Amino acid sequence: MAQFFHIHPDNPNARLIKQAATLLREGAVIVYPTDSGYALGCHLEDKEAVTRIRQIRNLDEQHHLTLVCRDLSELANYARVDNVQFRLLKNNTPGAYTFILQATKEVPRRLQHPKRSSVGVRIPDHPVALALLEEMGEPLLSSTLILPGDAFPLTDVDEIRAALEQTVDLIIEGGVVGIEPTTVIDLTGATPQLLRAGRGDIMPFGIEA
Repeated sequence: MAQFFHIHPDNPNARLIKQAATLLREGAVIVYPTDSGYALGCHLEDKEAVTRIRQIRNLDEQHHLTLVCRDLSELANYARVDNVQFRLLKNNTPGAYTFILQATKEVPRRLQHPKRSSVGVRIPDHPVALALLEEMGEPLLSSTLILPGDAFPLTDVDEIRAALEQTVDLIIEGGVVGIEPTTVIDLTGATPQLLRAGRGDIMPFGIEA
């Protein structure tokens, strides 16, 4: 049975954030709020928890999970970023984007795309998510909370509890969140490529709708 925390979306309770971080370090899979909906998250080094997230979402090894980072400095430890990419990231983070970049050696091979050695990274714009990342002191491995067969992420906490209360270890309610997932942009090539249209505006990347 999952624990349930209600954490104020603008002024996160430090005690509850600390408890959530402790659970993550102990192997928990959690549901937490972001600026583009609720997400599943776990400690990036926990193989069993990563497997549980893939099972919940019915994802194969080809699907990028996302390293959710607190800032650009942390992101650069896990993804190779050149000057052009850095400017794009600096101008559009934090925000509702997931970027595909080449992984650094800090990213375990099992978390990289098996053929492309790439990784998904993002910096959220939500106080609860950022407080949790600050307390962790490292990225969360994460995936949008879209269940198998669903077209859109779950956003209603009662529905999330009904669907996942027996499957995850902690559900964090953090107020009203968006219904659109992140916009996914591949920055590994010469020009940005749109992989998924979502909440983030594609215009800054020179991509036409």
